[in-house]
Amino acid sequence: MSSVYSTASVTIPDTLPNPTGYHLLVIVPKVEEKTSGGILLPTDVKSKEDVASIIGQVVLIGKDAYPNTDPRFSDGPWCKEGDWVILSKYTGHRFEYEGTEMRLINDDSVLATVDQPTKVSRSI
Repeated sequence: MSSVYSTASVTIPDTLPNPTGYHLLVIVPKVEEKTSGGILLPTDVKSKEDVASIIGQVVLIGKDAYPNTDPRFSDGPWCKEGDWVILSKYTGHRFEYEGTEMRLINDDSVLATVDQPTKVSRSI
């Protein structure tokens, strides 16, 4: 299945919840209503993408995330603010803030970083 994210952009609200401790605030891109060719996506396809989205942009990192005393992060943080990351489909606490879907995830929930998020899609 091709990606239903037509662009690699997210809407970032003016104010954001501050992640505490070792949490990261990730914004999930909005799922498009149509494919790039103009075909309307069936509700079940959009619902599957909405329920189990796997990519997001890191917008804030809690002050205790990626401690250099933790051997898992001996090579440094796994991501930084602004990075696009791949997550397990149900990782973190999902919520909506000012109309934007977000997640609060643990620092060790990042599976990978990606340069071109529009090339990523979830396998069904």
